[in-house]
Amino acid sequence: MNADRPTSSAAEGHCDDLLLDSQLCFALYSTSLLMTKVYKPLLQALDLTYPQYLTMMVLWEKDGLTVGEISTRLLTDPGSLTPLLKRLEAEGLLSRTRSREDERVVIVELTDQGRALREKAKSIPGCILAATGGSVERLRQLQGELLELRGNLHDSL
Repeated sequence: MNADRPTSSAAEGHCDDLLLDSQLCFALYSTSLLMTKVYKPLLQALDLTYPQYLTMMVLWEKDGLTVGEISTRLLTDPGSLTPLLKRLEAEGLLSRTRSREDERVVIVELTDQGRALREKAKSIPGCILAATGGSVERLRQLQGELLELRGNLHDSL
């Protein structure tokens, strides 16, 4: 054995912080991937992708938002929303119009079909709750902790 090289157990002891399963980012990332997989068949029944579903939820909360307001709500770049919004418009779920006051501003509004889709989506949260195996209380607690973490990260940028 080479005396200049640490033994594997000594090396492992110094690197525990770099183990994949020790990383908060990986726990969040892998959970997000699995959550999206749970949503996929539910959203296929609505003919929506996950990002489209998030966008529709924003509009179900408050209709008539600008692209910038939707982007801010979803923590995304406004430019990345344009193709998604075009597809939702082509599907007849929303309309996009330029503001009369400032033609650079695009206002997004639900169509009757887009509002009706909300009724079809009402069963999704219950399906997700069942898939997690948790209680509503525990998931609300976890959600609160994640929102606090997100706020802290946002503040650190």
